[in-house]
Amino acid sequence: MTDPGAEEFLPSRRSLKALRAGVQDCRGCDLYRDATQAVFGEGPAKAPLMLVGETPGDKEDLAGEPFVGPAGGILRKALAEAGIEVDDVYLTNAVKHFKWRPQGKRRLHQTPRVGEMNACRPWLEAEVEAVGPEAIVALGATATRSLFGTKVRVTKDRGRLLESDLAAIAAVTIHPSAVLRAGDDRADAYASLVDDLKFVARAMS
Repeated sequence: MTDPGAEEFLPSRRSLKALRAGVQDCRGCDLYRDATQAVFGEGPAKAPLMLVGETPGDKEDLAGEPFVGPAGGILRKALAEAGIEVDDVYLTNAVKHFKWRPQGKRRLHQTPRVGEMNACRPWLEAEVEAVGPEAIVALGATATRSLFGTKVRVTKDRGRLLESDLAAIAAVTIHPSAVLRAGDDRADAYASLVDDLKFVARAMS
């Protein structure tokens, strides 16, 4: 079954305030059924840098804010180390509802299907248009695919600028949750995330 998509649920006014209110009524795919709420982006209305993750996690779903869980802590630390003020950054996700499966009392994150990503894309496109960032960075494979299509890969395209209609500066890097999953290689994964953010900061300077 094809997801109907979010287009019909977008408000006529496309300000961030209107989009943030309207997203709670979205039924463009079935993810809303098991989520606490939709999690829209947060940050300055005209932030110079937009970072796009995959989907809200457990803590984000409960709080209604993006990147407030452990991965968000890693990201904020990496931004500071890269010399980027978090107050200059708009944080959001490609998919606005938490996708999960139960394991005992825990809710385990699940990667959204392509159909779910496509269904949610109108919200992301409206968000990008409303913010109008100078630079946009996809965090991880799902965000990369949602923003830049299937030909761009984090592993082969990180560390270089991409051509995109979304922003003058476009790039990809790992999702901060990949640092948490890196085990003995966590320090190296974190350092590579910082390096990628520094690369974007230099491109913006």
